[in-house]
Amino acid sequence: QVQLVESGGGLVQAGGSLRLSCAASGRTWSIYAMGWFRQAPGKEREFVAAINFSGSSTYYTDSVKGRFTISRDNAKNTMYLQMNTLKPEDTAVYYCATSKGNWLSIRKYDYDYWGQGTQVTVSS
Repeated sequence: QVQLVESGGGLVQAGGSLRLSCAASGRTWSIYAMGWFRQAPGKEREFVAAINFSGSSTYYTDSVKGRFTISRDNAKNTMYLQMNTLKPEDTAVYYCATSKGNWLSIRKYDYDYWGQGTQVTVSS
């Protein structure tokens, strides 16, 4: 089992920044690629960004390219999402997840362990 805990969410004005963290514990040696997803009220959970085990490869959904940066520190078993130039449409609960393999996927069905989520609210 792997446990994931997100932190760093909050309320920020449009144009501001936040840095989310995802701390992993448990069977961390089994973690390969990881990803961030988000879910706004009344909407499906959607892919945001993914990173492979070494951090050498990343992938972003088009709406966050150039504004968000995903990274990880395997020594600390922690993944990050730096979010800059935030927009009201970025408001959602953000979830981190571990991939079933070391590939970058946008499909939530390719991820097995999930955190409880952290709320990000961007005011206009």
